Amino acid sequence: MYSLSELHAQLSAFRAKLAEATEHTNRAVELLDEARETIVTAFEQAEPWVPPELALAEDRLRQDVDRLVAADELVNGYQARL
Repeated sequence: MYSLSELHAQLSAFRAKLAEATEHTNRAVELLDEARETIVTAFEQAEPWVPPELALAEDRLRQDVDRLVAADELVNGYQARL
């Protein structure tokens, strides 16, 4: 069993990893946005073709960001109550 200070330390470490995962996921979203822009610019058409998987991947990554933020809020609230 962890002492209170050890539990705080473990939760802080977990929150740091959540923050890192959020940063990586946000960067992935940025890269997908850059890919979309590159595809559109390359075609220079009125209706450029963009792979449907691109929008799906971006949507899923944004959902992941939301989940990571929610997890961080839950852990933060739990830690604050300790």
